[in-house]
Amino acid sequence: MKAVVLGGTFNPVHYGHLFVAEEVRASLGYDAAIFVPANQPVHKDPAPVLDPVHRLAMLRLAVSGNDRFIVDAGEIKRGGPSYSIETVASLIPRHGIEGRPGFVIGDDLVAGFPSWKNVDELVKIVDLIVARRTREGPLALKYSHRVVTNTVLPISSSEIRRRIQEGRAVRYLLPDAVLAYIRDNNLYG
Repeated sequence: MKAVVLGGTFNPVHYGHLFVAEEVRASLGYDAAIFVPANQPVHKDPAPVLDPVHRLAMLRLAVSGNDRFIVDAGEIKRGGPSYSIETVASLIPRHGIEGRPGFVIGDDLVAGFPSWKNVDELVKIVDLIVARRTREGPLALKYSHRVVTNTVLPISSSEIRRRIQEGRAVRYLLPDAVLAYIRDNNLYG
């Protein structure tokens, strides 16, 4: 299986995540997109991050019905901080990934990417793909990479959380099943 990997907090997962995954998968010829929710994200403030059990459940609801989307709970099962190099190294044999997996980062992460754990080793085992989230024009990234000319959906998890806290509309920013889960479990309120 030729696969592309999308890691993240997914706090909560929304259509921006899902659309980028589908656009990268389809435009670059991958068989599947593997979503990997972080257990403890190392590049974000952990205070506002929801328990991984909830984030995993929402991600599974969001991708249900798409047999080309896979959710991998490896980082959550492993526990502790989540590092991409460890994740990708374990995904390859576990999912029978052929060749180098694609590895998607948003252009908002490019500046900090060189500081990631064992980044030189990571770029040797993946095909680095940069998806547009915020910028236009060239990116300052010394590692070999592809830039996807994706449609940018201006949706963010932080905006969704803020809107929920303020009692504002969030329907159509995220899948209905995810919204129902948030409401049923009184999350982000």
